Amino acid sequence: MNSDSLVIIPTYNERENISAIIHAVLDVAAHQFDVLIVDDNSPDGTAAIVEAMMAECPERIHLLKRAGKLGLGTAYIAGFKWALERHYEYIIEMDADFSHPVDKLPELQATCATGGADVAVGSRYISGVNVVNWPMGRMLMSYYASAYVRLVTGMKVKDATAGYVCYRREVLQSINLDGIEFKGYAFQIEMKFTAHCMGFIIKEVPIVFVNRVLGTSKMNSSIFFEALWGVIKLRWDSIFNKARFARRPLPKQITA
Repeated sequence: MNSDSLVIIPTYNERENISAIIHAVLDVAAHQFDVLIVDDNSPDGTAAIVEAMMAECPERIHLLKRAGKLGLGTAYIAGFKWALERHYEYIIEMDADFSHPVDKLPELQATCATGGADVAVGSRYISGVNVVNWPMGRMLMSYYASAYVRLVTGMKVKDATAGYVCYRREVLQSINLDGIEFKGYAFQIEMKFTAHCMGFIIKEVPIVFVNRVLGTSKMNSSIFFEALWGVIKLRWDSIFNKARFARRPLPKQITA
C-alpha cells in the first residue's frame, strides 16, 4: 500500500477496457491512487489481464477474484472490506468502462480530504444533465429515478443512483456492510441514504458521464425495479426500523 486512496473497480467481462482503465488511474498526476479490481469470474479472461499487470506493479494493482456473478453491490461490499482491512482512508467506486471521467478522481478525493465531505458523489445532474451518448429513454429514466429518490427519501442528492463515489474510511466503518440489502441501482441509493441517515455530509462534484464505447452494459429491468421498490423500503425503515441506520462503533486506534 503506497497510497491513502483506493479505487475499486468491479468487473465482469471487461477485457476490452481493463488494461486501459487501470493505466489511466495509475497515471493520474494530482494524487496517487491504488487500484483494486473485484472480478466475478469473468469468462473473457479479465482477471488474467489484471494478474499480468500486477506482476509489473504489485504494490499498486490488486485483484479480488470471486466465484461467480454475484451482483454489483456485493462486489463493492467485498472491496470495501478489503480496503478497510488495509487501512485506506479514502475509498472510491468507479466503473471499468470509462463512463466515469478519470481526471475527476483527485477532485472527488479532495472533496472528502479537505472539502468537508464524508461522501463525495460524481454527479451527472448537479449542473443540468451531463450525459453523453445515452439513449433518450435511459437518460430520462435515470434522471427521474433520482428525482423520485429525492421525493420519497427527502435526501437532497441530485444523482442518487451515481456509481462514482468517494467515501471517507469512517463512513464505511460506521455502516453495517453485511446489512446492506440491495445489489444494483438500489445499492447505490442505499449506501448514500444510510450515510445521510447517520448524519454524514454528502457533497456532489459535477461530472460528464459518457456511455461506454467498448463492452456490454450490465443494466437490466430487474435492477431498475429493485431500485423502484427499494427506495420505498428504505424510507419505511428510516421511520420504523431506525436500528438499521445506527452507526457502528469505530474500532479503537492503537497507539504506541
